[in-house]
Amino acid sequence: MARVTNNIKAEKQAKVSRVLTFSCVDGPGNRLVLFLQGCNFDCITCHNPHTINHCNHCGDCVPECPSEALTLNINSGRVTWHPEKCTHCDKCIDVCSHKSSPKISLMTVSDVLEIVRENQFFLSGVTISGGEATMQLPFIIELFKAIKTDPQLCHLTCFIDSNGSLSPEGWNKVLPYLDGAMIDLKSWQNETHQWLVGRENHRVLASINFLAEHQKLHEVRLLHIPGKSDLDTEVEQVGRYLSSLPESVAIRLNAFQHHGVIGEALNWEKCTKQQMNEFHDQLFAYVQRPMLTPQVYT
Repeated sequence: MARVTNNIKAEKQAKVSRVLTFSCVDGPGNRLVLFLQGCNFDCITCHNPHTINHCNHCGDCVPECPSEALTLNINSGRVTWHPEKCTHCDKCIDVCSHKSSPKISLMTVSDVLEIVRENQFFLSGVTISGGEATMQLPFIIELFKAIKTDPQLCHLTCFIDSNGSLSPEGWNKVLPYLDGAMIDLKSWQNETHQWLVGRENHRVLASINFLAEHQKLHEVRLLHIPGKSDLDTEVEQVGRYLSSLPESVAIRLNAFQHHGVIGEALNWEKCTKQQMNEFHDQLFAYVQRPMLTPQVYT
């Protein structure tokens, strides 16, 4: 008897931490933002540390949930989230010692497209963020390809918000469907970067250069951490590097604040408006073009 082969291709899925149907700070215009779970950096200053790791089902969060939206299956040993009961108080995230969240949804490309279609008339595009978005690159490629080949959605721009750790080979795979990327440059010296995030910065600089070369670099973001990062002490080199990028690339200066931060960085000095203005002026001596600065300081 001839063997019957199932040629149906399985649809790509992603572990999703959160979906924002409207955002004006994650790329140009009004955007739907998908925050994917999991990150290959372990930043001391991370403002969303619950997106770094995947849930290890320890169960510590279950008794802490005031709405009983979490249960621990005795047989499987897995924590289950019940969205219909959840009030999103985030108590589970606060008590998690694993830098994770039990509130993760497994979504297919079709699931995301359905949400995009529901909001398409209010959107300029879609941004995939994280965690680190590119850790789930096959899903992103399939999603962006579906958007670009859909007659009703193809006007939407497709952006990635990334830490820049993806290889040029990886960027090359998504390039045909990518309109732009936002990359974080967290420090200039490799040793400082290693201390701040746990990895070297060679890939980050390579990503910035590669995306700029292919006209896909939308924005470079710098986090100013007074007395900790080296962006101000290496301001001449940083400034000359930024000035070499195409004029179309936006430069955004972010101020370190305590929102969402855990651990030792809570004891670090927050960046004040005066410190940010001083950093901006130092950079401007070399960059000499508009740079975006924060509007709010907590």
